[in-house]
Amino acid sequence: MIPKEIKKFVDYFSKLPLLGPRQATRLAFYLLESDKSSLKNLSEAMSDLLKLDRCARCFFIKEENEKLCPICSDEKRSPTVIAIVEKETDLMTFEKMSKFKGQYLVLGKLAEKGILEQTQKARLEKLKSRIKSELGGSADEIIIALNATAIGDFTSDIIREEFKNLSKKITRLGRGLPTGGEVEFADETTLLHSFEKRY
Repeated sequence: MIPKEIKKFVDYFSKLPLLGPRQATRLAFYLLESDKSSLKNLSEAMSDLLKLDRCARCFFIKEENEKLCPICSDEKRSPTVIAIVEKETDLMTFEKMSKFKGQYLVLGKLAEKGILEQTQKARLEKLKSRIKSELGGSADEIIIALNATAIGDFTSDIIREEFKNLSKKITRLGRGLPTGGEVEFADETTLLHSFEKRY
């Protein structure tokens, strides 16, 4: 009854965050109501995502043909102060604050179990190598900017222990962020307060 193209669309899109099978089905039929040029524009926008890559230094997104992302390649930013964030959207929220002038490490989505995955361990090892080779073995400050949740707290403790000999100071965002709150959804004033009151 349902065309295989719709089934394929629903199968794929229902795996995305915030979309289950019902929402994916609604989305498919909504898009079918759109004119062909809108569908073509959407298709091109999705294809353009293939032109993006990860920065080998901080793991944020960058253009495929660029060596580093705009933040890592900005010589005005301090390489000795590094904020460790969970997701790209956290980094983008941090940047809206217009206060932080250091660099980043995007750790990746934290697992529910609170165990670092191989990719995250590799990213932390890359940061250690970066500190040893580029900063003489010690950063001025590492800011652990993870969410104020049990998993965020547990991961922060692991990071603090692993980097205790590689930074003069290791801080966390102050508790202007509510417990259980996420950096991505914090307003700029709350995040700024948390940033300034880091401990």
